[in-house]
Amino acid sequence: MKRFWKHVTVDAELVVRLDDRPVRTPGRVPLLLPTGTLAEAVADEWRGVAEDIDPRAMPLTGLANAAIDRIAPDPAAFAAGLAVYGESDLLCYRADSPPDLTARQAGLWDPPLDWARDRYDVHFEIVTGVMHRPQPEATIERLGAAIAARRAYELAPLSPIVTITGSLVLALALAECAMEPDAVWAAANLDEDWQAEQWGEDDLAVKTREAHQREFEAAVRFLSLAG
Repeated sequence: MKRFWKHVTVDAELVVRLDDRPVRTPGRVPLLLPTGTLAEAVADEWRGVAEDIDPRAMPLTGLANAAIDRIAPDPAAFAAGLAVYGESDLLCYRADSPPDLTARQAGLWDPPLDWARDRYDVHFEIVTGVMHRPQPEATIERLGAAIAARRAYELAPLSPIVTITGSLVLALALAECAMEPDAVWAAANLDEDWQAEQWGEDDLAVKTREAHQREFEAAVRFLSLAG
């Protein structure tokens, strides 16, 4: 689609408007945002369109569309899909060697698990290797309840954060301001960083990681602006 508008504004109801016409989601619902700061950030994406609309350059708009069209009709069902990650959280699967790697995993992964234990009164089964081991039922239920308590505008950015990091615990720690985004990213990429240090970087892996990082950063920004 070509740019057809001259002016982008945010109205009193926090709907983004193009030449006084509301922007609509793919589901034809007005693009209504929960806070003024997020509405202005989404509006800035539309202001930044030169000639052709490129959805890849408008990640905040995409997350808002998801919140309105996909999540808001049934937040509980969407949250249940994210809660599944608590059954095989990245932080619970450890290497058995070499010592430097195991120490690094303990240093970056133990603190968020300790936070979750205290915050939700849960227990985690720590596994050496990649064979799946079920987590306690109470752990799954309480982590699931924590993610289910989030609004649609929070679940939208938490979805890519959970899937990119492979960790429900890291996403919840970020959402509750128990960890900074840089610390979450470092914890999620620990194994990949280790491999790169030992064997060098693969060009395709670098490009994939850069794409994931852009998506992660956009989700973090959306979450912080959603209030």
